[in-house]
Amino acid sequence: MSETSVLIVGGGILGTMHALSAVDRGYKVTQIEREVQARGASLRNFGLVWVSGRAKGRELEMALRARERWEAVGKRCPAIGFRPNGSFTLARTAQERAVLEEAANGPDAPTRGFTLCEPDEVRRRNPALQGTFVAGLFCERDAGVEPRLATQAIQAYLTESGNYSFLPGREIREVSATRAIDHLGNQYRAELIVVTTGAAHVGLGAEVLGSSRLRRVRLQMFETEPFEQQLTTSLADGDSLRYYPGFDLPTRAGLQAQHPQAQRDHMQLLCQQRLNGSLTIGDTHAYDEPFDFDLDERPSDYLVDVLSSLLGTKIPPIARRWAGVYSQIEFDPEGPVYFRESVDDGVVFVSGPGGRGMTLAPEIAEETFA
Repeated sequence: MSETSVLIVGGGILGTMHALSAVDRGYKVTQIEREVQARGASLRNFGLVWVSGRAKGRELEMALRARERWEAVGKRCPAIGFRPNGSFTLARTAQERAVLEEAANGPDAPTRGFTLCEPDEVRRRNPALQGTFVAGLFCERDAGVEPRLATQAIQAYLTESGNYSFLPGREIREVSATRAIDHLGNQYRAELIVVTTGAAHVGLGAEVLGSSRLRRVRLQMFETEPFEQQLTTSLADGDSLRYYPGFDLPTRAGLQAQHPQAQRDHMQLLCQQRLNGSLTIGDTHAYDEPFDFDLDERPSDYLVDVLSSLLGTKIPPIARRWAGVYSQIEFDPEGPVYFRESVDDGVVFVSGPGGRGMTLAPEIAEETFA
């Protein structure tokens, strides 16, 4: 029986940010991960701290606070690769431009840091963009981190505090008030147990997560060899306007029909350059289970063409491809942004931020302890 103040179940970014918030409050923390290191959506994402498309109201407010916390964590832990690079959402048609114009003139545009830019201004701010587009919406609040580095970097930083330990290769099978038991029979006693098991809706917490308004979403992405030019901002195309509630504006109803490939795979272009120069590019969305276990070449071929047209040059060869699954709460403008439920005295399940997990994780953790 090991004693700790706070036990975190799950080694992804949501669990790790809970560990950071707990250590900052003076608690002794143990974080348990069933793998050697987290391998789920926390690593298989763009590393976007994405304020621009968040729904107005509580979700946007959370994203803005989380953005500030990410920057503060970056100062304490530079290895996460935080950079306040902003983003461009690029319009290729008059209909997409109309949505960007409405967003740039909206009442919350200053809060989001929106500026509508003509093509020459887009190229001045991001000289790598020498291709074809009619306008770009710049969001100065957006930022980036390194998803394959962030969780381990924060965990290494926490280890130096002396109040944190990370235990890999242990799967928690049972939790109750003040106690958890892993698959080896080891027991852990804690004042608070926070369960952040991501897209795993079976096993521990299946009854809790399975009965909630959560669904699982599969994405497909890829990464190139290093690109010789620097992208000074993150990138999104006009198809992304369809997926983010922050762009749920009257002009969105007038968007042209999607390309058949983009429509088939519920696609948008997102692109983030890694610190090593490579480009992380995606993505697709699949909502109906069982999910395919193989990777489809057609979406990546389409996205390569879209990005090449925006850059005005061929992108480097694809180095690796992957799929990931995240847990997402059903969107409701009046409902919760994510899932949190206390199932016993001192036992809390936290899940469901969906594609907002990397963005919102610092603020979700703060809310749990608040």
